[in-house]
Amino acid sequence: MAPALEYRRAHFVAQLPRQHLYCASHAWLQRRGANRWRVGLTRFATRMLGEMADHGFTVARGAAVDIGQVIGWVEGFKAVADLHAVVEGRFQRGNPALQKRIGLVNDDPHGEGWLYEATGVPDPQSMDVEAYRHWLDQIIDRLLARDPKA
Repeated sequence: MAPALEYRRAHFVAQLPRQHLYCASHAWLQRRGANRWRVGLTRFATRMLGEMADHGFTVARGAAVDIGQVIGWVEGFKAVADLHAVVEGRFQRGNPALQKRIGLVNDDPHGEGWLYEATGVPDPQSMDVEAYRHWLDQIIDRLLARDPKA
């Protein structure tokens, strides 16, 4: 089995790593140890936000976080969005590479462009790659219904 699912729908193409979990908010989670998770934005999220311009966190290292809690923000040329915790536990750190090159979020969103790490338990509503593919189908179909050129 390939390490990533190749997703294509309308004019949108993405490689979705199979080992990641995905959230309806278009965040992904990658297990990095016993209870450690790396979190980033999916290719779909980065496309909706546009080219990344800045980001920041409103929680400190070691701070307790709850699923859905606003822990920071990302700014793209198209929009600014809150970052919500998708792990219940403790915020560990932001990606230090983004301080020098925020464009990693767009260039490699499922890899080196990760946003933060946390320890704890992932969102119980997170889904595997196949469920996320179905979720994307629904989102893109709704967008196409509004604007067939999308």
